Amino acid sequence: MSVGCSEQTGPKKLSSKEKLLVDFEQAQDLQLIKLENATSTLTKDESGSRLKINLASANHHNTSFTIKPDMPWDFSEFRHAGLVMDVGNPNQSSVHTYIYTKDDKGASQLRSVVIPANSQRSYLIELNTPSLGLNTGMRNNPISWQHDYVQTIWRGGAKQPDISAIASIRFMVSGVLEDKQLEIDNLRVVEPQDFDPNFAAGLVDKFGQNAKLDFVGKVNSTKALLAESAKEQKSLQDKLFTSRSKFNGWADGPRLQATGYYRTEKYQGKWTLVDPQGYLFFSNGIANIRMANTSTITGYDFDKSMIKQRAADDYTPEDSIGLNPAPEKALASRYVSSELRSNMFTWLPSYEDDEAASFGYRRTVHSGVLEHGETYSFYRANLARKYATNDENELMAKWRDTTIKRMHTWGFTSFGNWVDPAYYQENRLPYFANGWIIGDFKTVSSGNDYWGAMPDPFDPVFAQRAAVAVQQIANEVQDNPWCVGVFIDNEKSWGSEGSPQAQYGIVINALKQPSAVSPLKRAFVNKLQQRYQNIDALNQAWGSQLDSWQSLESGFVVENITQPMQGDFAVLLYDYADKYFSIVGTLLKQHMPNHMYMGPRFAHWAMTPEVRNAAAKWVDVMSYNYYREGIDQPYWDILAELDMPSIIGEFHNGAMDSGLLNPGLIHAENQADRGKKYQEYMYSVIDNPYLVGAHWFQYIDSPLTGRAYDGENYNVGFVSVADIPYQPLVDAAKELNKNIYTRRFAK
Repeated sequence: MSVGCSEQTGPKKLSSKEKLLVDFEQAQDLQLIKLENATSTLTKDESGSRLKINLASANHHNTSFTIKPDMPWDFSEFRHAGLVMDVGNPNQSSVHTYIYTKDDKGASQLRSVVIPANSQRSYLIELNTPSLGLNTGMRNNPISWQHDYVQTIWRGGAKQPDISAIASIRFMVSGVLEDKQLEIDNLRVVEPQDFDPNFAAGLVDKFGQNAKLDFVGKVNSTKALLAESAKEQKSLQDKLFTSRSKFNGWADGPRLQATGYYRTEKYQGKWTLVDPQGYLFFSNGIANIRMANTSTITGYDFDKSMIKQRAADDYTPEDSIGLNPAPEKALASRYVSSELRSNMFTWLPSYEDDEAASFGYRRTVHSGVLEHGETYSFYRANLARKYATNDENELMAKWRDTTIKRMHTWGFTSFGNWVDPAYYQENRLPYFANGWIIGDFKTVSSGNDYWGAMPDPFDPVFAQRAAVAVQQIANEVQDNPWCVGVFIDNEKSWGSEGSPQAQYGIVINALKQPSAVSPLKRAFVNKLQQRYQNIDALNQAWGSQLDSWQSLESGFVVENITQPMQGDFAVLLYDYADKYFSIVGTLLKQHMPNHMYMGPRFAHWAMTPEVRNAAAKWVDVMSYNYYREGIDQPYWDILAELDMPSIIGEFHNGAMDSGLLNPGLIHAENQADRGKKYQEYMYSVIDNPYLVGAHWFQYIDSPLTGRAYDGENYNVGFVSVADIPYQPLVDAAKELNKNIYTRRFAK
């Protein structure tokens, strides 16, 4: 019996420890379903009724259905609680869906999961369990209690919403290329039992793999690792496809003007890159080919005096690896800083062993159970086993050689962003240089500072630090024609569309500051003085009661955003972004005149029209990180609005059959489905007239226990922690890369 409808004035109390909430056997159950760009049909057979949802996702960015009771559900009688629902997928393609569970106070828990093709399974949404309240330093934890459900992955928001007042559950499909169908039934609340307090212990084996699971590609000995490596080495080739030019352009295609460096041109109505010899060039590459993100926090630490300090002029935000010289003193101060973390590993080497070369240290983290600590790179350790050396120069040279041979064999035309600068002078594969602008300049909050507050480009220190970053990149690139272009910064929180408060957070928070301490605020006040003759005119437009310009300078709290105010905010946000991009763009023209400015890699969740328009004035190529299943029509519209050459800086997918605990931001049902989704995404890029390339993130799987910086533990690599390629994904890439140019330009 459904408890979805009631005359009660408060949340419904459930008297048992397990309860059916909705089963579609009563007509009133249909009233609980709210549809967005979708239709529903009630179907019946001998097993009962279920609801089929038709999601019109091919033509809409978001499609969804929401289960919303007339009064919030009250599960407070349960010590721990989760929701379970039967979900079927009758089609040939898997469905990646987001799940938002909200309480009546507005707290929202975001989860995601893949519904495999032709499947019928029961899916668990944990709402209140001991493991949810535990910070393990991983983006997703091992299962902490035994059940037969498919575990959904926590993505963000409230880990444990108020179970006494669950107001709605929304299933959303976003950014897909075809219509989807789902069949739902039997929503119920369950109480988890018999939690395992040691659910994370003994998780990692000597090779950095899941010690508790078997899976295809798992390595059980160094001998097996060497055999797999030898087999692969025989299959690799160090030559380009025969249809490619020296710089991986389309040698069988037309030849345009050659400048000796990469550039852009619109050819037959499509934007394209042009290689140094004048051939059409499309950049399909893999990003993050470096050691920097291969380490994980071990749960050990040292006395602070033993840790190397960062140099004052470092231009990268990443912590370098290393202890102070005097390892015997450092080791004497080594201690367990987290038993939870240290117990995850079945093996770590002694500091006297050669394998200790893969230890490191991180001074700061973005998020995790510890603020700093010892790290270990199982990936580097496995490379050392494969190549029988711990000499850093020899090891990295062999790793780079194999990686480039893989790129050639697999057919990729370039690297993506964040390739180790040691590749820059190899002159074997085109690449993109990158840098970060960091330093002691003033900042401003956007209201959603996920990766940190935004820089104040009106602070002279920002320009000084930007010059340091650009000079460093120029020194690394050495005017090399193999460098396609330069990315500066990444996924900054410029603002987001949806509400004026989110869109203009930078402006709103800058206005709060006194002009005396905020160069940005002074610039905004000057602009407003240019737009308004006096403070009375500003007050009339804004509905404010400022008695002078000095009152505005002292700090102004925005409460209600009027239409005139919104128009002014748009101008101020544009000026803010224009200042940032003008500084960076001018520096790149000065120090690297032959290389393109590829932009800041906008996150699709953190950009606005004003910022995009400002960037378009200064960059050569717009860049976007777009984590969806493909370039859907709404995103086409964003690209078309500017009509500029654009590139996808990041996308990926992952699965749960690799031994890892998290598939990444986009889910596939298995490794074969990863290859299928990869091709679908890439063909949507190749067929788009504005996009000149796309870069997969990333080359190597995240560490099983989470990368040291922020706990990402995703199956998103082309290779595993054992440096073994995922063959179904590789095969899909090879097939696609053979016809990139003919598909894009020969139509």
